[in-house]
Amino acid sequence: MNYATIKNCDIANGVGVRISLFVSGCTHRCKNCFNKEAWDFSYGAPFDENIENQILEMLAPSYIKGLSLLGGEPFEPSNVDGLLPFMRKVITLKNKDVWAYSGYTLEQLLAREGDEGKKTRELLSYIDILVDGPFIEEKKSLRLKFRGSSNQRIIDVKKTLESGEITLADIHDRT
Repeated sequence: MNYATIKNCDIANGVGVRISLFVSGCTHRCKNCFNKEAWDFSYGAPFDENIENQILEMLAPSYIKGLSLLGGEPFEPSNVDGLLPFMRKVITLKNKDVWAYSGYTLEQLLAREGDEGKKTRELLSYIDILVDGPFIEEKKSLRLKFRGSSNQRIIDVKKTLESGEITLADIHDRT
């Protein structure tokens, strides 16, 4: 997996001061995407253990609220494979939350089957807030907080699990 950029002390991609990781690779090709260069899976630099450690260090200060995953598309299957080992480390951090932005809807992510579905659901289990749905130019609004178009939803994944709308079995056991 490659990454396009890392933003330290970002306040635009989730609540509080955050570290934002923009992964490379996206097949959605949304009209007027703000980050077209990150569509290419080869764009940027390799996401390796050194970069993982740099991000973990950036997350350490108490004023950093958490990590935001953007792209490109974090939930492209090859990016899921690249993010899972890193996210297993991130979840050990205390008092940090994780936001993820995806052009896929939560329902599309949960509908994945087999090994791909299992990995996707594991990644979802590490996410606190999911902003889902493709950017749609015709539904763009600058008034929207943390999203670009009105079709996109801000989903509290943990509350959704607690409410029973989606169960842990849906995330971990569905194949």
